[in-house]
Amino acid sequence: MGITALVAGVVLWGVATGLLVPRVVYRLSVEPDSPWRSLCPADHPLTGPARGWLGRGSCPRCTTAGVRTGRRGTAFAPAGTAVLLITFICLALGAGVGARPELFAWLLLAPPAVLLCLVDRAVYRLPDVLTLPLAAVTAVALGAASLFPDAGGSWPRALLGGLVLGGWYLVLWLINPRQMGFGDVKLALAVGQVLGWYGWPVLIAGTFAAFLAGAVHGLVLMALRRADRTTPLPFGPFMAGGALVGVICAGLAPGAGPGL
Repeated sequence: MGITALVAGVVLWGVATGLLVPRVVYRLSVEPDSPWRSLCPADHPLTGPARGWLGRGSCPRCTTAGVRTGRRGTAFAPAGTAVLLITFICLALGAGVGARPELFAWLLLAPPAVLLCLVDRAVYRLPDVLTLPLAAVTAVALGAASLFPDAGGSWPRALLGGLVLGGWYLVLWLINPRQMGFGDVKLALAVGQVLGWYGWPVLIAGTFAAFLAGAVHGLVLMALRRADRTTPLPFGPFMAGGALVGVICAGLAPGAGPGL
């Protein structure tokens, strides 16, 4: 596959998936034990493919009414943010990993990872409907990548990495459940597989990067007096960021192969 075709495919994937993210983020951004949203902010039913889960980032009925009245329709979330974020991440993965089999696994995992981060940032939770399937999809995708001779990692080590990191987060949750959500434990099953694919040093480095970034973020908020020691902070974005850093650094390591 040529570089131009690879870049074009990565960009198209980022744009296409990014346009679908705002609606799902809106529907999932509810408090624990609350049903997923089925109405737009103007109380119009959300309809469309997959029982209304797939569709554009604004309510069609609100948009139609907005055209008639000269006002903008109800948007669930800024679609441009999701598109740019997913596209940037996919391009970074392509540049770091190159046209290796696992790249397609990373591209497949990028949109749901961003979706989880946006939901966590909005309501401080990582829904089971995303975290557990993500761990299963990660295992299947890396298993498929491992069937190719030029794969850059180990599938058995990835599976073990998911169990190890999930176990570590479980211990942290048991020690201090007020600071570590159980959703983080479930997300660690997928993150551990991603980092473990490239080796134990990558797993350790990616995990350390997540905790370091989370600590710095918390300290900055405390310095600005926007948070204190008891303020809950979404940790999912830092976990995903640590995984991204680990994958890119592993891909750019000497002998890892060319990027985009």
